[in-house]
Amino acid sequence: MKAFTIKRYSTEDTLQLVDFPEPIINENEVLVEIHSASVNQLDAKIKTGEFKLLLPYKFPLILGHDVAGIITKVGSKVRQFKVGDEVFARPVDFKIGTFAEYIAINENDVALKPKNISMEQAASIPLVALTVWQAFVEKAKLKKGQKVFIQAGSGGVGTIAIQLAKHWGATVATTTSADNFDLVKSLGADIVIDYKTQDFETILKDYDLVLNSQDGKTLEKSMKILKSGGKVISISGPPDATFAKELGLSWFLKTAFFFLSRKVKKQAKKLNVDYSFLFMQANGKQLSEISLLIESGVIRPIVDKVFPFQQTNEAMTYVANGRAKGKVIVKVK
Repeated sequence: MKAFTIKRYSTEDTLQLVDFPEPIINENEVLVEIHSASVNQLDAKIKTGEFKLLLPYKFPLILGHDVAGIITKVGSKVRQFKVGDEVFARPVDFKIGTFAEYIAINENDVALKPKNISMEQAASIPLVALTVWQAFVEKAKLKKGQKVFIQAGSGGVGTIAIQLAKHWGATVATTTSADNFDLVKSLGADIVIDYKTQDFETILKDYDLVLNSQDGKTLEKSMKILKSGGKVISISGPPDATFAKELGLSWFLKTAFFFLSRKVKKQAKKLNVDYSFLFMQANGKQLSEISLLIESGVIRPIVDKVFPFQQTNEAMTYVANGRAKGKVIVKVK
């Protein structure tokens, strides 16, 4: 099969299109012929080595964390899917590789593609929607009537987060540029702040929850808008010791993350708010729940641009520039 690979961590190297062995599935896996994949900031961070402590990958490595496609083979113990099923998924860490023509995925990480959207739209969903689901449902236990601040509302995570927060009855504030005001309002944002000309920390107060996806400075400001007992869930770091413990990481990483997050934890304690780091996990069951919300019209996928497979490097550059509205797709087939 054709696949885009990297041979080392690098900021300069581009992905190389090579012939790669087609994956061999085990008894619990399905082989998916990839129709579409999406590009995430996570792909760029892995490529440059930013996550090498957390995710020590071996090379050559095929990047890509989202997939929509058709099952062409099933393992002997697979019970949930059959050949010909249209599916979408976020493959588990260390089994990624959707910038390719085929991928083997454990059946527990796969869900049937929503019937009312295209393959390209389906590929835009898994990583960002699972991130939001795990932040709002599992960690925050978001309730009706709560106030949520979602940073970067026009981005991949933001566009889904606004829709889900509104669906669950929250009041939503977000930041974006003036060009994207109409988009985020159409998704349900109640308060929209132009991050170029306004300071959100002077406008918002007494919030229950912040979904942080930006830098450390923004995180510090965000904690100040929370009410006492409020929560900030960060998907951009710093990782903390609790996260290391949950994942069963080594004592070295537990210690490293303790020191990395010490300043933030100290500030959170001072303000009487709760800080936690989220690194989303693959989960087919949750993706099936998300699929139902898409089919019922609760979630509308937002796709900015679709690149042909040969232009995967251009798609990576476009996402790295941080101006995408919603998701960027690579059409493989």
